Amino acid sequence: MNQREQAISSGLTFGIYPLSVAGTPFGLAVGPQDNYEKIQLALRDLRGETKKLMPRNYLIYTREWESKMFSNADRFSRAGLLGDLTIGCGDWTNQQEPGIELASWLDFIRKVINQYGTQLASLQITNEPNLSFMEGSKPYIMQALLEGVITAKKEAREHNLPIKIGFGSVPDSPAAVPHFWDNLAKSGGNTFIESVDFVGHNFYVDVFDDQPLELKEIPASVERILRNLRDKDLVTAGIPASVPIRVTENGWPTGKNPVANIERTYEQQAKVLEMVIRTIHDLRLELNISHYELFGLRDADSSKDDLFHQYGIMRDDYSKKPAYDRFKNLIQELGN
Repeated sequence: MNQREQAISSGLTFGIYPLSVAGTPFGLAVGPQDNYEKIQLALRDLRGETKKLMPRNYLIYTREWESKMFSNADRFSRAGLLGDLTIGCGDWTNQQEPGIELASWLDFIRKVINQYGTQLASLQITNEPNLSFMEGSKPYIMQALLEGVITAKKEAREHNLPIKIGFGSVPDSPAAVPHFWDNLAKSGGNTFIESVDFVGHNFYVDVFDDQPLELKEIPASVERILRNLRDKDLVTAGIPASVPIRVTENGWPTGKNPVANIERTYEQQAKVLEMVIRTIHDLRLELNISHYELFGLRDADSSKDDLFHQYGIMRDDYSKKPAYDRFKNLIQELGN
């Protein structure tokens, strides 16, 4: 089998956020506690006997939160939920947060690799650094991203750990940080580019718009987002086409849009997610897309009807929505 035949036969690597807490522009959406036994049962069921399904989890660094983050990491480690880890940077809900202590930030990254590196398939430095009301609101985020990626790659190499190192992003929009990719190109340099193993992209088609898209419009929207990243933004930043894109957060919550007050049904969730995932799979070779990671496994709080609390393909009691079995079937059909 030649290299192109191998690529054609290769599917997507699937992943999923397995916990319940969801970040929102207004703080955190929370609800009933996570049940790690039920999480493990669901992940095993979705994965089946032969397929990969990487858990994707998050630590958010501030100096004040460091000990709490290591407690979270210990819990993730015991539960086997450290496959793909993202380290976010800064408290986006605190506009008075002091500037980051860069040495402490880099030391935190080193500690994470030293303590948990053998359990990590990948480490993403920053989650949404170009989103203006999240990490992108911090004036230090570009330096934290650049030096964080370089430090993570160096640390992984020194310990001979095969951890893929990347960083996150969101699509261009009025909410995105202006000139982010130009500034990344100006500040990055060869050492940074050589340290990047993937670029994560978080996007939610037909979630925050006032008017819902028709199902037939979904593929074009997905393709436009991913082509814009590959053909425009990454080119601007000087990141070569050989660096894979990962769809690191994508989902379609149920409940109501808090602005438009439009009901989002369980049945529509299943249909939209399948359309999105099949479109990404169709584009994976042309655009070099390696991963699809769903946000997420269960609702934060199914009793609250706003969409921020209902991202899951399961309810908060771990009962299945229709999208659960649809996602399971897609993993078996399209996954590695």
